[in-house]
Amino acid sequence: MNLPPRDAARDAAPDATPGARTSRGEESRQKIVDAALALFREKGYEDTTMRAVAERAGVALGNAYYYFQSKEHLLQAYYARSHEAHLERVKPILARERTLEGRLKGLLTAKIEGEEPYHRFAGLLFKSAADPESPLNPFSPESSATRQAATALFGEVLAGAKLRLPQDLKARLPQLLWLFEMSVILFWIHDRSPGRARTHALIEHATSLVVRLISLASNPFLAPLRKKALRLLDAISVAGP
Repeated sequence: MNLPPRDAARDAAPDATPGARTSRGEESRQKIVDAALALFREKGYEDTTMRAVAERAGVALGNAYYYFQSKEHLLQAYYARSHEAHLERVKPILARERTLEGRLKGLLTAKIEGEEPYHRFAGLLFKSAADPESPLNPFSPESSATRQAATALFGEVLAGAKLRLPQDLKARLPQLLWLFEMSVILFWIHDRSPGRARTHALIEHATSLVVRLISLASNPFLAPLRKKALRLLDAISVAGP
């Protein structure tokens, strides 16, 4: 039986051990996220209400608001879950691959293949996420936790490749690679080719080009160009990753 809104916090009530309370609360939270993602995929983000999410999850509306203050917070939970799933898919790739090209291609391929079930949803979400004022924007302050985690993953990709990089580039390269990933995802959203063949081709060829450019960055004759590119990045970055 659903709890009334005024009892929304009962999942955390002191009627069990702390571990049991945490387990029950996490179960409720996951049910709400699962319900939200299912509805987002079926109806789109704009046409999904918190009431519909609560009904699909089998919880009171107050419970849904207890765990997530708004639909935007549910989407941030989706971003976080997506990143965690991506980490699991990438682990064996990073353990196996030792070249930067292999690691980058593996990471990007795992990203789009893992997100494929949400391809239509990603297109619908893009309508809201493309708004600079939207908290769903990947560059927004609300998205900072997932953005930083994704950027840190690119730092791991670089570290495992054991590259010798100029210090100024080394510090900024994870952010640059995250921006590269964002461009691939945007292309994937608009890709209607069978099996996303065009996106796979983009990853194959663009990654090779990016790795080649990174290898050239250590050339002392190209140092002025590298520094100019980094100044450009600083100029367009409102805030860090």
